[in-house]
Amino acid sequence: RYDASYLSVHHASQAIGMAESPKAALEANPDASLLVGARLVSEGAADALVSAGNTGAAILACARHFNVLPGVPRTALAAVVPTERRRGPHDDPFSLLLDVGATLDASADALVAFAHMGSAYAARISRNARPRVALLSNGEEPYKGPKAVIEAHARLKADPHINFIGNVEGVDLPRGKADVVVTAGFTGNVVLKMLEGISETVLDMARAANRSKLAWKAGLFMLRGGILQLKNVTDWQQYGGAPILGFDHLFIKAHGRSGQRAIQNALKVASKASRSNLCAEIAQTLRAQTPAPEAGPSGGGEPA
Repeated sequence: RYDASYLSVHHASQAIGMAESPKAALEANPDASLLVGARLVSEGAADALVSAGNTGAAILACARHFNVLPGVPRTALAAVVPTERRRGPHDDPFSLLLDVGATLDASADALVAFAHMGSAYAARISRNARPRVALLSNGEEPYKGPKAVIEAHARLKADPHINFIGNVEGVDLPRGKADVVVTAGFTGNVVLKMLEGISETVLDMARAANRSKLAWKAGLFMLRGGILQLKNVTDWQQYGGAPILGFDHLFIKAHGRSGQRAIQNALKVASKASRSNLCAEIAQTLRAQTPAPEAGPSGGGEPA
């Protein structure tokens, strides 16, 4: 139960559907709840915005009411990925993947900024003092990948302010080789949804096997501990949500299928990020970097 005195209701007469075009929907619905929420945060009525709604519309709503931090060429939508490896004092089983949809085609400047923002987030939220940062590519060699990835690799390797371990491949993500994995939004979004699909498929196959042959049931019974652990780690409701990094105010994006538990956990993430002064920490980190080109909320089309 919560003290009702801590709650306030601000009416929004419009809403944006999950399937609507973000830009057109915002223009047609100026009193949409996403815009109202972002405005309230920008005015200081709240410390963070949490939403499970239309991702693209949420990013654009934030872009209308929040400022992009100096040194951020593009914002990044982060997501947590379950891994085999644990990290930090609390044995955190997640690594951070960014971008997963805010900036579809990221430049080298954007990738470098993503690396620093992701590192700051992992240090503050996961209490991982020196997170290992990597670029997602099609090979570990520094010359592999698109031009932007190759350039970002060279710059991060020479950067003393970040614990850069080089390139990682897709197979390295679930192993937890890196604590922060940096990529462009299009690739990151595809990878994230593939990982979600694999974990759900594995659990569905286990359920189907349990309804089948007796020998399979016996085998699953012996593996029940590992299966339960897999279920817990891959349960997106457990982590609640992940941030859009690069704005001067907090926004936590919850999964579109979020229920009560997921929203509650997303609120906890927002509270922790606020108490940790995450935006100020990211701004301080970026001040040590070379100024980036003209800032903007996203690139390469509407957010995914």
